[in-house]
Amino acid sequence: MKKILLIEDDALIVDLVRIHLCTLPAEVLTANTGHDGLGQLAQQSVDLCILDVMLPDMNGIEICRQIRQRDNFTPILMLTAKAQEADKVAGLEAGADDYLTKPFGIQELMARVRALLRRSGLAQVALAVPPSIITHRSLWIHTIDRIVTLNGNRIELTPKEFDLLVLLAENPGKSYSRKELLQFVWDYHFVGYEHTVTAHINRLRNKIESDFAQPIYILTTWGIGYRFAEPEKPIAS
Repeated sequence: MKKILLIEDDALIVDLVRIHLCTLPAEVLTANTGHDGLGQLAQQSVDLCILDVMLPDMNGIEICRQIRQRDNFTPILMLTAKAQEADKVAGLEAGADDYLTKPFGIQELMARVRALLRRSGLAQVALAVPPSIITHRSLWIHTIDRIVTLNGNRIELTPKEFDLLVLLAENPGKSYSRKELLQFVWDYHFVGYEHTVTAHINRLRNKIESDFAQPIYILTTWGIGYRFAEPEKPIAS
């Protein structure tokens, strides 16, 4: 049975969402403050976290960042106020996997939950498959195990940072626009937030490039977008 943590302070929303989540079936844990939610996550792992942005003690964006600092894999679905579109962008850049605006339809919520759980389940099944590795210079990307190493040292990436890196690295030399990257990595409902891609590219470069100003892995294609460096060709003897 799946285990889902709902961090939300609106008792009516908690009751409604919990009733429907239980039909998955799922064990539903609840927290009405950010500190309570973080405390529960420190004690046990969950298959999904549904996180409200507006909480009485902490901002949901900061909670999302704290979760990602110690957990790169648990899917996070953020709930945001409809009028606060900046929260959507901030949530995605903090490491959220999806967002839903209030007021929301319960069927749409359940569809998003099922999709996130399905992706998470497929990733776990994939761990049993022999790893596929992409290498370039000192960068190693284990696409199945979702591990990235640089000079033998593991690099911690958020799920979206990893997905973005893999898409580029699997297609070296191919240039993608920010809109295309947004569609392939974040899915269609994030159209209009292309600057989220730029933020993720910048964070990736900070983590894997020795010189941010002179990248050797993730390159800029001026006027188009970004591409991964092509494999180095051997020098003819």
